[in-house]
Amino acid sequence: MAASQENESDMDFSDNDCYDYNNYYNDDDSDVEHVDPMKVDPEYFEYRCLSEEEVERLLNESVESLSNCLRISPTLAKVLLHGHHWNSNEVIRKYKDNPSQTIIWAKINPPSPQSIMTSNYYTCPVCVTPQHVEKFSHLPCGHKFCKDCWITHFEVQINQGISTSISCMAKDCVVLVPESFVLMHLQHKTNIREKYQHFVFQDYVKSHPELRFCPGPNCPIIVHSREIKAKKSICEQCKTAFCFRCGCDYHAPTDCQVIKKWLIKCADDSETANYISAHTKDCPKCHICIEKNGGCNHMQCYNCKHDFCWMCLGDWKSHGSEYYECSRYRENPNIAHESVHAQAREALTKYLHYYERWENHSKSLKLEEQTLEKLRDRINEKVMSGLGTWIDWQYLFASANLLAKCRYTLQYTYPFAYYMDAGPRKELFEYQQAQLEAEIENLSWKIERAETTDRGDLENQMDIAEKRRTTLLKDFLDV
Repeated sequence: MAASQENESDMDFSDNDCYDYNNYYNDDDSDVEHVDPMKVDPEYFEYRCLSEEEVERLLNESVESLSNCLRISPTLAKVLLHGHHWNSNEVIRKYKDNPSQTIIWAKINPPSPQSIMTSNYYTCPVCVTPQHVEKFSHLPCGHKFCKDCWITHFEVQINQGISTSISCMAKDCVVLVPESFVLMHLQHKTNIREKYQHFVFQDYVKSHPELRFCPGPNCPIIVHSREIKAKKSICEQCKTAFCFRCGCDYHAPTDCQVIKKWLIKCADDSETANYISAHTKDCPKCHICIEKNGGCNHMQCYNCKHDFCWMCLGDWKSHGSEYYECSRYRENPNIAHESVHAQAREALTKYLHYYERWENHSKSLKLEEQTLEKLRDRINEKVMSGLGTWIDWQYLFASANLLAKCRYTLQYTYPFAYYMDAGPRKELFEYQQAQLEAEIENLSWKIERAETTDRGDLENQMDIAEKRRTTLLKDFLDV
């Protein structure tokens, strides 16, 4: 199922509904013009949401195909595929070039001589107990151990979470134990057998580059795609949105490695940045304390009616409609010649600049959830007063959904900009980032103060904001 086929509607607003942030990207009901996503949507991504049974069939098909191609047992085919990240072509190439090296688990090592007592009895090297030959079993390496010791070995390993990497008990033997060998010894150990099969399945999925577990809580869905890209996947069952490549929260346009570095840095520097997380600031004109209770960064002082920017406290009019200067960080051109302490201060100032904006948009998303609730209450009042129907007011919900979608993207532009090298490409990015931010704030301002059915003006603003977002992603989404 392709991502574009997600048809969950955000337009059914019953009393029990809540604002689902996993549906930011499910905007099939918005009034922004839809065209072929394969041609214009930089986030378009084909994938399928599969159950565990469907994934098992998919894996078994690969095993059967390789087994028939190389004329080897399914057990060996499964071990080889797992060891080569389920790349059949690579296994076939290595197998044909050097079969003995490919089948590492089947490499024959000489059996331990001290394990043999007579032709019918062996002494187990682990428990040092003489037993009849029928009580022993071994891997192709030839190292014999009694079945009770094998069972104990498997139980210990499985209880530690180890499954596909269980190896022979002999010292320095690298032969891996195949799944069929483990299951044969655990026939009467139902609980440990089920735990083993669960761990094995997880290992197979994690080693397969085309499969990802849905990160949603207790969700059994597994996403499959032949495109290994940092694109958005949305679970059809729990609606969790995540990056297919790394499995984390979707983070376009920032790539997987950069967002990991950014999140680690934010965690490490959280104490330093605590002071910027306050919800109140002083009006730059009358200096009265103002609390931010909405997502929009266009603030109007309730005391003196001064319009200013929440981020930089500058006059809102000075931001202009073409360029949004407070989103750009001004590098000190002479910083290389400054002292070590000055460079450290400059580095902290730069980090705080981007972190404050990153954190601000994260908070704005949460505040806009409250705005949506207020919007729903206001529309209920209007409908009850006979001022239109629910259908007449649906475009306001579509605009709120699009606003969240755009602001989510904007939030992830800041770690992207933080790690960018200075130059023309960064200047272009900051220009497009500034345009997107300006249109988002315009849209947020209009939504929060929507009192009439001025649908045309709001839908025009929605179209502009989405085009700014799409343009930025087309130019800078590296997948």
